[in-house]
This record gives sequence, C-alpha cells and structure tokens, in this order.
Amino acid sequence: MTEDNELLQAKVNLETAQIPWRELQRFFASGNAIFVAPELDLTQVATEMARDNAAQIQHWMQANQVGPVSDESAQAWFDDDITLWAVVVKPWVLVQEKGSEV
Repeated sequence: MTEDNELLQAKVNLETAQIPWRELQRFFASGNAIFVAPELDLTQVATEMARDNAAQIQHWMQANQVGPVSDESAQAWFDDDITLWAVVVKPWVLVQEKGSEV
C-alpha cells in the first residue's frame, strides 16, 4: 500500500462512526445510501470508492456485497430503530450493520 493510500485509509477510518438509521433517511430517500455486506471491511470499501476503483466496486456489486440499500432493509432498520456503522464518501453514505468488523 502506498503512503497516499495509507493516508486515505486512515482518514476514512477516522470518519467512520455509528449512527442511528433514522438519521440517515434523507440519504436513503435521495438514493445515496449504500449497503456494505458484513463480510467486507467498511473502511476498505470506502477507500476504494474514494479512489474511484471502478473495477473493484463493480466486482463487489456483482457479488451483491455493495449496492443501494434495499427498501426492505431500510424498513426493517427503521422499524427496529437500529444503529449502523457509516462513513461518507460524497455523495454516498456507506452503511454496514454494527455486528460487522470495522
């Protein structure tokens, strides 16, 4: 990993936080909430998005590991009032269930 990549990964890690799903509703409504599967490292996905690594993002999307938050997930998270890990990679907000490693 290059020094620039290490700095970007560290910056993303510092910007990752836990937040209630209810506070992210506007991002979901605008289509900017992105689900990250629990088996992935949220900060790695955010770093690759910030680097605009289209090939890697496409790979994850094809494997259904990264993609828009589904209506079903959004409703379940709202109903259960859950808190998620989240990080912003403008204009996107990446979210991952809290049981996942970050």
